Amino acid sequence: MGSSARKYFALSGLLIGIGLSLYLLGPLASLMQKRPNFYESAGFVALGSLVVTAVFAFGGPPIARTIVLGLTWTKERLVKLPISDIVVGVGGLIVGLIIANLLAPALSRIPVAGSFLPTVGVVVLGYIGIAVAVSKKEDLVVLIPPRLRQSVGKRAQTVFSGSGYKPKILDTSTIIDGRFGDVCKTGFVEGPIIVPSFVLDELRHIADSADTVKRNKGRHGLEVLNVLQKELPLEVSIKDWPGQQDLDVDSRLVKMAKELGASIVTTDYNLAKIAELQEVAVLNINELANALKPVVTAGEEIYVNIIKEGKEPGQGVGYLEDGTMVVVDAGKRHIGETILVVVTNCHTTPAGRMIFARPKHQGQES
Repeated sequence: MGSSARKYFALSGLLIGIGLSLYLLGPLASLMQKRPNFYESAGFVALGSLVVTAVFAFGGPPIARTIVLGLTWTKERLVKLPISDIVVGVGGLIVGLIIANLLAPALSRIPVAGSFLPTVGVVVLGYIGIAVAVSKKEDLVVLIPPRLRQSVGKRAQTVFSGSGYKPKILDTSTIIDGRFGDVCKTGFVEGPIIVPSFVLDELRHIADSADTVKRNKGRHGLEVLNVLQKELPLEVSIKDWPGQQDLDVDSRLVKMAKELGASIVTTDYNLAKIAELQEVAVLNINELANALKPVVTAGEEIYVNIIKEGKEPGQGVGYLEDGTMVVVDAGKRHIGETILVVVTNCHTTPAGRMIFARPKHQGQES
């Protein structure tokens, strides 16, 4: 704090010092067993004012700075806490204060310690109420009727997102993949985008890997995240999610999504299945990409460039422009050529769509 702040503290100390000194003149007279004359009173007031002014001028700024830092730290901690922890913690605090209030009359009757035990009881029982409620919040949620739980969950989701749209939580694979940003720019995605701090930590760990491939993926993911924050029309925020440090990243993602009523965006097949088993909504980028690929039917003719040999004898393998694999019977002889083929079957797998075909002029060639 600057000199101007020190002046304000000194002025406040001067006014408080004068008032305090005038107030203490009565007790001083009783102590001296005589009424002090004008000069004694003026000297006492001047000395008292000087001492209090000095204390405020030199001690006020550091104390004020400490208080401001404490309030800022408290605010940052509260902002990072999940809404569920805050709500449950307030409930636990209320219960603790009620119990402390009921015990206060009995505690106040204890000799000597009775004057301060009620205050100690309020602090201790309030803290215990918060700690127990937050640590046992999952058990407490079970006690809430299902209908009320769903209603509260929807309202909390509306408060969190500011719109009623489900927040979208990104996992590491989605950020590294990079396609989600392009999907958001089309306007099909609504609601806030959340990147958990532990996902960001995992990205940084990958970016610092000794393995070149992993390191490049991690750095690419950090670049994608930077682009998402700067260019997307949606709110993209990094959220701390304290607790559950003993769980792996996937489990923490699922728990976070359940508590926020959010969806998980991923390209990880295993994470998607785990989330679905726990009734958490999942947006799988790979499934979206497969759904948007052009549909081909048996008998349709398409051109494909045969680039390599297939697993079965005589097979050739090529790819369409969208990356769809095409397995061509008797296509081995056409490796390096672009030929017209007839679709015989189409098979969809979790990894993507696969088309089976044969050369259009297979009968003539044979």
